[in-house]
Amino acid sequence: MEQQWQRIASRLTDVGGIPVARAIPVKERRTIGPWCFLDHIGPTRFAPGDAGLDVGPHPHIGLQTFTWMLAGEILHRDSLGHEQLIRPGQVNLMTAGHGIVHTEESVAGHPDLHAAQLWIALPEADKDTRPRFDHYPELPSWQEGETRFTLLIGDYQAHSAPTLCFSPILGLDLHSRQAQRLRLALDPAFEHGLFALQGQVSIAREPLAPEQLIYLPPGEQSLEVELAAGARLLLIGGEPLTQPLQIWWNFVSFDREEIRTAAEDWAHGHPRFGKVAGYPGPPLVAPPLVGL
Repeated sequence: MEQQWQRIASRLTDVGGIPVARAIPVKERRTIGPWCFLDHIGPTRFAPGDAGLDVGPHPHIGLQTFTWMLAGEILHRDSLGHEQLIRPGQVNLMTAGHGIVHTEESVAGHPDLHAAQLWIALPEADKDTRPRFDHYPELPSWQEGETRFTLLIGDYQAHSAPTLCFSPILGLDLHSRQAQRLRLALDPAFEHGLFALQGQVSIAREPLAPEQLIYLPPGEQSLEVELAAGARLLLIGGEPLTQPLQIWWNFVSFDREEIRTAAEDWAHGHPRFGKVAGYPGPPLVAPPLVGL
């Protein structure tokens, strides 16, 4: 394996009462292109009577939240008035811009849950864009041998996803019915990350451990991957950020003062965030503002 590649172990955290594996941001790697957050949720099955995922009203600025659903259903609500179920094979994309609030809940009758949830940092020029929500029930998909490719965002070879983006980016899902070895084309201007969502995967003939991310710096033009029967691989990428990104709680910015201001606004109920209708519980309380 190339010396510059990184193997990054996810850290276990809790989201809405569910343990998840967080691959970025971690100490070893905070961003991959504009991708600045990757949580792997599940696969899990809730016990009878378990409410499942329940994330109360919480704010975002300066980013897009990106959910790729693999099993189960999640109900999204936000302060713009959207109420949207996401089902397997679909993407929910929420553009926070200068401020938005949302909730996420498991749906009764769907005990299984498996998803990848990511954040995309908005470029400096678009950080205050108007908040919006987009749902993508259909995405470009094609077969190569035993492997199904689904383009989640960006461009790959002759395919383009309809997913709203503000900077050069890639999100690609590979799901193999039977064992197959593939050579993936890569954009050498991008840095890339590879994460196994399911089953056994090898990168350049070296096994990818469960809940492990492999980071590739710019310069790679192709990559050999091997997927066992039933395996699923997530490939993300984008042009490296040109300045350090600040991440605190649910806020992302290139300016620490903007995060401090957002924290104060959330604590004092500033109208920039709005309210989520229909959710029965209270909003989340931000942790202490430290390290900024």
